[in-house]
Amino acid sequence: MQIFYTVRPGDTIFQIASRWKLPYESLAAANNIQPPYMIYVGQQLSVPPGVNRVRGKSGDTIFSIAQTFGVPQSVIIQANQLQPPFTIQVGQLLNVPPGNPFYVVQSGDTLYQIANRYNVTTRGQSNYELIRQVNQLPNYDLSPGMRLRIPYAPPGNPGLIAYTSNRGGSYDIWVYSLVSGANVQLTTGLGESYSTPFWSPDSRKIAFVGRDGILFILNIRDGGISRIDQFTEGEGIFLDWSPDSQRLAYVKNNQIILYQVSTNQVQRIAAVNATDVQWFPNGRQLLYQAPDERGISQLYLIRTDGTDKQKITENTGGRLNNVRLSPDGSSVLYTSPGVSISIIYTIDLSSGQITEVKGGPLAKNYYPVWSLDSSTIAYSATAFEDVGYFSFIRTTGRKGENDRTRAISSCYATPVTWSPDGKKLGFLSGCNGEGVGREMWVMDLRHPVPIKLLEGIQISSLQWSPMPLSSLKRTYTNSTYNVQFEYPASWRRVNDERYEGPDGFFQVSTILSEETIQNVCQNEAFHQLLPYGTKPLIIQTNIQTQEACYIFPSEDQPPEMKGQAALIVRYPAPIQIGDTFYNYFILWADQNHLYGISSSLTFLR
Repeated sequence: MQIFYTVRPGDTIFQIASRWKLPYESLAAANNIQPPYMIYVGQQLSVPPGVNRVRGKSGDTIFSIAQTFGVPQSVIIQANQLQPPFTIQVGQLLNVPPGNPFYVVQSGDTLYQIANRYNVTTRGQSNYELIRQVNQLPNYDLSPGMRLRIPYAPPGNPGLIAYTSNRGGSYDIWVYSLVSGANVQLTTGLGESYSTPFWSPDSRKIAFVGRDGILFILNIRDGGISRIDQFTEGEGIFLDWSPDSQRLAYVKNNQIILYQVSTNQVQRIAAVNATDVQWFPNGRQLLYQAPDERGISQLYLIRTDGTDKQKITENTGGRLNNVRLSPDGSSVLYTSPGVSISIIYTIDLSSGQITEVKGGPLAKNYYPVWSLDSSTIAYSATAFEDVGYFSFIRTTGRKGENDRTRAISSCYATPVTWSPDGKKLGFLSGCNGEGVGREMWVMDLRHPVPIKLLEGIQISSLQWSPMPLSSLKRTYTNSTYNVQFEYPASWRRVNDERYEGPDGFFQVSTILSEETIQNVCQNEAFHQLLPYGTKPLIIQTNIQTQEACYIFPSEDQPPEMKGQAALIVRYPAPIQIGDTFYNYFILWADQNHLYGISSSLTFLR
């Protein structure tokens, strides 16, 4: 429930926010107060979670602390279960909530107005019915002086947040629906406290390391669970999906493992003491950390076939930890040198420029993660160790610009996750001196008031689904070519065979040939007009168990081709169009969307 502070003479939004170390924008947003942020004596303000602890000093009394924070003495006494004569010891740690967990109804108030004022909204609409239900009101009538508990409402946005919790008695993977506020348990007895859910880019699968160090893959649509591999030590294993959601990359026994989900094929690349392997967005290169010949941590780039290994850093300092490639493949972030001191750095891969992020006051910056548009980094920064540790939820630009605090967590550090649109953050809180969070929060950066989604259960990790899972994709069906697949909903029809959008396109056709798939792909890739440039890349694969190949352009592809790549697949059985039978299907698409479109390709018969 929300906590309410009653404004006193001389108070300002800025002063009240500073008492609990809050960004003033968050306090203003929590009460829908606009610049110049005028408030009045007696006004009740909903105060977001902040640093609500103080350590007693010589001469402190309940009265003096209450006066400093502007709250009734009874609030402090009750929060700390103090007994008369309420003496405070030097060094004693006290909780100082901003006020009371209820709102006192004023003359003229309605449930509708209260809900809008304190952000009890779902899909942008007042959810006053939720206030009535929480307070078990028989009707919608209010009278001055009534005490109402004001809840947080589910945001109502499309999408899911996967999280690890023991709410069912054992640690498992759950999902929270942002639309309905419902929670669904995906596993039973398969998780561990260290289990971290890793969504596939198409949001159809989740990979995680769980019980007995086993690597599992969940299918979100049908609930299927596959056991893929097993680790001696399951904690700290980083997993990364390929852009087409078909392969999983991870490190085991000094090898980079590339696991093909649909065929169960495994490819291994030697990489001694490597960590943090992840895919470039082109799907053909990998990034990872490993020591060089001197034992110094470096970053490397390598092709997925194990060739063309390149060292991309000249590090001479400590280990590079938490290495994360930006979604657009242009930058890398990492933390260094360790846990007690953890500073975030970014590298611009085109220039090699390294930038240090300002970070929190104690140089303890954890869980950095890129927004999906690669413009911003969110992270957790430990602070206020003198009162038992809290952490700032902060964001910064890719070159360390505009580094700022967005919210406060009562955890030493918390995982942070981005919404697909890069406008919202999810994080954990409620640690209260313990190591595991008991609350899940989200915040819209455009209206920065934290909204509590879950509380009262242990939660160790969370990750927002990369796609909202509704209204983002449409299904293309062509009965002439006997194919069906998904494409971006923003694209528009040019004709039956071609769709285009501001960021890409696709076109379909067939090929008549009695040659092998290798020869067909070779002929297309090296067509005399050179539509893919002079050195196109051909990758043999399987689609729906059928022989197939991808064709990716070289750097000298003509610009008018707009990054065109291709997928050729042998039909399960030749199809008839008119009087002719065709045995190959071809899909042209811009190279940034080819993997995503082809991952949903199915043949109708």
